[in-house]
Amino acid sequence: MTPTAFISSELAQRIQQAIAQADGWLGFDRFMAMALYEPGLGYYANHLQKFGAMPASGSDFVTAPGMSPLFGQTLAVQVQEALDTTGTDEVWEFGAGTGALALQLLDSLGDAVRSYTIIDLSGSLRERQAQTLKAYAHKLRWLDAWPDAMEGVVVGNEVLDAMPVQLLQRTQGVWHERGVVSAWADAEGEGFAWQDRLTDLRPPVDIEGNHDYLTEIHPQAEAFVASLAERLLAGRGGAAFFLDYGFPESEYFHPQRHMGTVMCHQLHQADADPLVAVGQKDITAHVNFTGVAMVGQNAGLQVLGYTSQARFLLNLGVAERMAKSTLAERSQAQRLLNEHEMGELFKVVGFATADDWQAQGFAAGDRSHRL
Repeated sequence: MTPTAFISSELAQRIQQAIAQADGWLGFDRFMAMALYEPGLGYYANHLQKFGAMPASGSDFVTAPGMSPLFGQTLAVQVQEALDTTGTDEVWEFGAGTGALALQLLDSLGDAVRSYTIIDLSGSLRERQAQTLKAYAHKLRWLDAWPDAMEGVVVGNEVLDAMPVQLLQRTQGVWHERGVVSAWADAEGEGFAWQDRLTDLRPPVDIEGNHDYLTEIHPQAEAFVASLAERLLAGRGGAAFFLDYGFPESEYFHPQRHMGTVMCHQLHQADADPLVAVGQKDITAHVNFTGVAMVGQNAGLQVLGYTSQARFLLNLGVAERMAKSTLAERSQAQRLLNEHEMGELFKVVGFATADDWQAQGFAAGDRSHRL
């Protein structure tokens, strides 16, 4: 049996056991959590290749830092401003991937950063991060749990989309929670299927129309932001910036978005079926930035701004950096800005423990009023 087949088989058995222990039905949030984070077997916890520019490498997707170093170099302008404004010298990164973004930030920020802390659930990725960042070993530390208090600047690139979501399905006007059940088990492996159950859960807004409608709610992402706020406010304060794909609430729960946003990524191909090849592919859901912003605000943080990734990077001077780059480098960086690639679908939201400053990344094109 190949390592990939072993991982899928073992993970499927663990999920089957969890389904049995849950009386035959497992909420999708628990399924997604196991598929991504089950120790040693989940997608982000196993040793299979994940990040890379081309499928020939065995990778599944490329993120902005891997696309162009100008991403991290430009983001560093905002991080530097936040460090100066908050009077801190620590950077925290959640879900640091290969370590590429950390390297770009550390190279750019130099002595402004005394300590760089990575909080990552993946042991295999931690090894890769340590190798990538060996020049900065004296500044680095890894944590797998929250400290009681934090201070400094927090960054998270494509972190919120990987947090487990609950699925809600409206069928003939009646809301159900969609979960996972065992479908079959034979010599070839374990199978799963969808099953809906009546629920009192609802989306945060009413969905116009009577048509069947599938969507997600994000209690874990919202709890994450609330926990972050609690710890920043318990320390000397700071700021946080999250970059991810998603929409404000009015677009997220638009009547036409009736199939939800859950997507999987494997070998640079996207599909909408998380129940197959468990442990072998990424599972994501778009971010409801309105929900994220409201939770942060209600927990005591100030919303610094919300805008597209393109506008955020342009505000921070990426165009000037591109002008000094080679044609090949400009071509790669342009993918960060193009509307049909990452520029518009990806958004940025910023938080701070004090609101007496205008963050440069939101100086023009702030869309906070649309949240």
